[in-house]
Amino acid sequence: MRSSRAGRTDIDEAVGNKEMYFSSLVFIIGFMPLFFLIYYLIPERWKYGTAVKNAVLFLGSLIFYAYGEPRYVFLMLASIVINYFLAMQMGGTTGRSYARKARRRFCYHVALLFNIGMLFFFKYSFFVTHNINRLFFYLAVHTRFALPYVPELELANPIGISFYTFQILSYVIDTYYKRYEPEKNILYLGTYITMFPQLIAGPIVTYPEIERRLHQRHITAKSVDLGVKTFILGLASKILIANRIGILWTDIERIGYESLSTPLAWMGAFAYSFQIYFDFYGYSLMAIGLGQMLGFYLPENFKDPYLSGSASEFWRRWHVTLGRWFKNYLYIPLGGSREGKMRTLRNLFLVWLFTGMWHGADWNFILWGMLFFVLLVLERAFLGKVLEKARFLSVPYMLFVIPVSWVLFAIDDLQKLGIYFSRMFPFVPVDYVSNVSAGDYLRYGEIYAPCFLMAVIFCIPWVKKKLRGMLRRWPGTVLCIILFLFCIYFLAQGLDNPFLYYRF
Repeated sequence: MRSSRAGRTDIDEAVGNKEMYFSSLVFIIGFMPLFFLIYYLIPERWKYGTAVKNAVLFLGSLIFYAYGEPRYVFLMLASIVINYFLAMQMGGTTGRSYARKARRRFCYHVALLFNIGMLFFFKYSFFVTHNINRLFFYLAVHTRFALPYVPELELANPIGISFYTFQILSYVIDTYYKRYEPEKNILYLGTYITMFPQLIAGPIVTYPEIERRLHQRHITAKSVDLGVKTFILGLASKILIANRIGILWTDIERIGYESLSTPLAWMGAFAYSFQIYFDFYGYSLMAIGLGQMLGFYLPENFKDPYLSGSASEFWRRWHVTLGRWFKNYLYIPLGGSREGKMRTLRNLFLVWLFTGMWHGADWNFILWGMLFFVLLVLERAFLGKVLEKARFLSVPYMLFVIPVSWVLFAIDDLQKLGIYFSRMFPFVPVDYVSNVSAGDYLRYGEIYAPCFLMAVIFCIPWVKKKLRGMLRRWPGTVLCIILFLFCIYFLAQGLDNPFLYYRF
């Protein structure tokens, strides 16, 4: 049985397991209005208003998650309870000094083992056992010795486990190192972990970023209005740009990689690059908008990454909260760049190995991470200085790096990945018969030219700045209404495919 990139199986697809993602009608016209009606009916000036709002948010988030993953709600609840008590023990101050330190250290290691163990078990156990068995098979063939078969596990990956596990880990680590006191109210900790705007696909939020508003927040009509409009801009980015240009990538998969001309292969790589950007950027905008409607301010996750002049700069702009997490909780604790070139090289290697694996349990993700590791090492060695002095080289450099890296990300079958690269770089020798349709890129270019034009326009910072400025005036309200109606129209046509990052 095939395992998808998120660890979800064909059985899940067969039974029609469907998540309640932000761009689905069930969320927009069902869950969202009902939830916010109840949420806003709770008076803020009431003595227990914030606590009740947190309870509503906590229960609403569990319902949101249970719609797609009912069997894993209890796993999440168990995780909240276990991490709450372990963190409380780490923050305790009673007892002798040596006993207290030993208890804190023990609880810390138990928490790490539990959280990383759960992530490994559900996301990587099949990948590891499958590859061990492949190794055993090859060894048996070459040595003519039959090794015992190791049973393989194939588990449905809990939605968003990579994201909320990293949030829990940041809380546990910060508590252990006494960067802040553990949350004494288990409801508030549960609300932080399960908050539905960032539960499934981030942004990865650290506890201090929302701690104050968990205990006291004030929701204004202005913040709600801005939140709704931000949500609609994110929805439009997903539905009107990502989904539309993503159809080209679907067409290319349907055609077959062997039959692509070189221009069409590059066109497809750029199409997927725009699709994944506006898909994830759109999700992040929607999450930020929902947070504003709830009275929270979630961190920005994208800072115009496709205008980067190097791979290093790209990763300071793309998925900012993930890069921040790896920097603060892996790279710096390992020593960062403070302990010599070889240690720095080791630390970069581990960060990019785990960054690749974080995105998925498959070899293409590891190769994707290793590509950026090599590029960052080269940029640190000499390439970065060349790009700084000759800025005109940075544009073609990144126009090459971005689509090539996303092709690695998109295709999980290594044989098919090799075929696709052979079409992008036709000078590479191949062992298959190609059947390229002459002029295919002209036909598809004519169809998708408006999509590419729209994607390029909305990557321009000036355009996005003007849009954000419009949100505070009546033209922005009119624009959002129009965009929302267009989105609902396309959703009604059955084009509400889930976000790409839900797989991770």
